[in-house]
Amino acid sequence: MKKRQIAILGSTGSIGTQALEVIEEHADLYEVYCLTANNRVELLAEQAHKFRPAAVVIANEARYDELRRLMDDLPDVKVYCGAQALDEIVEADPIDMVLTAMVGFAGLSPTIHAIKAKKAIALANKETLVVAGELILQLAQQYHTPILPVDSEHSAIFQSLVGESDNPIEKILLTASGGPFRLKSMEEIAKVTKADALRHPTWDMGAKITIDSASMMNKGFEVIEAKWLFGVDAKQIQVLVHPQSIVHSAVQFHDGSVKAQLGVPDMRLPIQYAFSFPKRLPLSGERLDLFKHPLEFFEPDLKKFRCLAMAYEALDRGGNMPCIVNAANEIVNRAFLEDRCRFLQMGDVIAETMQRATFDKNPTYETYIATDAEARRIASELIK
Repeated sequence: MKKRQIAILGSTGSIGTQALEVIEEHADLYEVYCLTANNRVELLAEQAHKFRPAAVVIANEARYDELRRLMDDLPDVKVYCGAQALDEIVEADPIDMVLTAMVGFAGLSPTIHAIKAKKAIALANKETLVVAGELILQLAQQYHTPILPVDSEHSAIFQSLVGESDNPIEKILLTASGGPFRLKSMEEIAKVTKADALRHPTWDMGAKITIDSASMMNKGFEVIEAKWLFGVDAKQIQVLVHPQSIVHSAVQFHDGSVKAQLGVPDMRLPIQYAFSFPKRLPLSGERLDLFKHPLEFFEPDLKKFRCLAMAYEALDRGGNMPCIVNAANEIVNRAFLEDRCRFLQMGDVIAETMQRATFDKNPTYETYIATDAEARRIASELIK
């Protein structure tokens, strides 16, 4: 049987490395066609030596020569660099599925190219749907390209909907851990440090998404993503703070029944399910023991976590407003990680950027590009 060829955009990040673990566990079914990274050339080269893909791409062109030297002993592996190379590699004929595990706005363009090339999309780059959800869905329908969610919450919703295609959704119950500051007061949160924010209580993730989880902007983005993936209105998406991260999300149907997907926090499961759907494959690792895990649920505090409220506002306003929020958030997230911005200041900058940036109710792809650049400039100036 022909092995399924997988391209991993962002192979050196948390999702990418765990995807490679899944592929290694099922080497009889999957093969790596392409690996890409932004800066981490040493790990990218190490992965290439282990999995022997047809090609590797380093997005940062300044790191190309370094990567090329590390790959000298693999003459059969093609080495490329730059954003255009990312767009082109996903169109390669042998590829069956593209795992979009890049972080941020940078994932939008290669995802669009992969959709137009009719490659199945395993979507881990939530910003793609946050920024341009309507456009992405139009393209997926036009090119008959399946989009399979990889985020644990959206995978849980997807799994809960399997076999329920004719049954209307009354409500999506989107769970959130609450992050490291769930029990802190506003006064305490005002003083938190980067080190505090990077200590997530249940998930091991990259720095950017960990900070977004601490501010709950990540959950706001997941609300927007859920709207586009599952065709529901914002008022049908309820966020539940669930500190144990055992119930990954649930769906309530119009008869009142609720279906949920549960499991230990392990991103390999949703990655593997996207790869294997509609089949379930064996997966090594810890099993859920409900005797050891009490399940608690709380309402999110939208005053304390205003980023979640702003994401709902952006979704309600529509147009390019989610794109504005995403761009501003990428700027403040990086600034916080570089100690140029306080934790609560992130929300202030995003809110002000929403007020100042040019709003467009009916954006095109070109609008998104211009909006992203404008919002980044405004947010950067506000931080200075």
